[in-house]
Amino acid sequence: MSEVRTLKVALLGCGNVGAQVARILIDDAEALAARSGARLELSGIAVRTIDSPRDVELPRELFTTDADTLVKDADLVIELMGGIEPARSLILTAIQNGACVVTGNKALLAQDGPTLYEEADKAGVQLSYEAAVAGAIPILRPIRDSLSGDRITRVLGIVNGTTNFILDQMDSTGAQFADALAEAQRLGYAEADPTADVEGHDAAAKAAILASLSFHTRFSLDDVYCEGITKVSAEDIASAKEAGFVIKLLAIAEKIDSSDHGSGISVRVHPTLLPREHPLAAVRGAFNAVFIEAENAGELMFYGQGAGGTPTASAVLGDLVSAARRLVLGGPGRTETTTGHVPALTIDASDTSYYIGLDVADQAGVLARIAHIFAENGVSIEIMRQTIHRDSASNVESAELKIVTHRASEAALAATVEAVKGLDVINSVTSVLRVEGV
Repeated sequence: MSEVRTLKVALLGCGNVGAQVARILIDDAEALAARSGARLELSGIAVRTIDSPRDVELPRELFTTDADTLVKDADLVIELMGGIEPARSLILTAIQNGACVVTGNKALLAQDGPTLYEEADKAGVQLSYEAAVAGAIPILRPIRDSLSGDRITRVLGIVNGTTNFILDQMDSTGAQFADALAEAQRLGYAEADPTADVEGHDAAAKAAILASLSFHTRFSLDDVYCEGITKVSAEDIASAKEAGFVIKLLAIAEKIDSSDHGSGISVRVHPTLLPREHPLAAVRGAFNAVFIEAENAGELMFYGQGAGGTPTASAVLGDLVSAARRLVLGGPGRTETTTGHVPALTIDASDTSYYIGLDVADQAGVLARIAHIFAENGVSIEIMRQTIHRDSASNVESAELKIVTHRASEAALAATVEAVKGLDVINSVTSVLRVEGV
């Protein structure tokens, strides 16, 4: 019987996810060896401070502050440091020294993924990043491998658990945004500085990765239209619920053939109204889900925990076992499947529907004037609801209009809203949100 090969594994970072990866590598060593065909020896853990407190107790001798030396002596490198530098330089060092790399660094991949892919191709090593999108949910490998014989036309994803928790709290309890955010922070779903989540930046990085794999073209963060949830009010949530919708922060990547903008891919992140019967509408709490539309497979949905140490560690270890098996069996590394260049289109090329809230003067002819502007811009109204209310201080009556449009180009819808704002009978535009799934 031939001797079982030992592969050295270097771990960069020992935060919530990294600590769980290290624990599993140690506790499940025999099972991982059986699945990968080699012993996966954790050779070291690079950290900034060796004696920092950690949730998982790990052998102190594994820790080092010399990340550069650690990666140069590794067969497999797991990068869970986050950020751009020094993560980028360490990954490139690992690749150039012949190591396969597993990373969960969506920000780095979205900003400079092409450089890493090209270097991995040159070196013939594997670069894997399942953990970069949707935590434990196996989504990137199915897109890359299982659907490689199909044509994906559209991807819609709830890919940020923090924002989904906040919006779900607002929907289920009637809480304002600030109160729901405070609860998310209390429970550990949101960071002390939640900007990357609530402004949509985290979801945008993941959208760029999903679009790149789905449409076999390299998209970066600069190609993604991004809008967060900080302007979503409890009133927006209540109005959406009354109309049969729920508001979610969606990452959307879709193929577009536009007479005005040509053919290409639109990648965007923004708060979106979904009908309550849509599968994504049922995704509650901090869970994630990705909904895919493909020419032959039809509609598919992947659902599960999108964050957390143990769930994300599951995705990391899946990539690690796959890379280890490739080293044992031989063969070229698998990184990405770009086959050409499809242009990225701006959000103006997208077709969508709008939900528009208006506070208007309660007088004759208002509805006709608003409807005329919609018609002038080629936008038709699907639903219009009117509520009369009286200001207790001024005793003046006004009307609240809630309008859902039929699908139209983003450019036409935005022009319509701007034109409506100019009417002298409009007190204010209270909300403008996009609608999908109708």
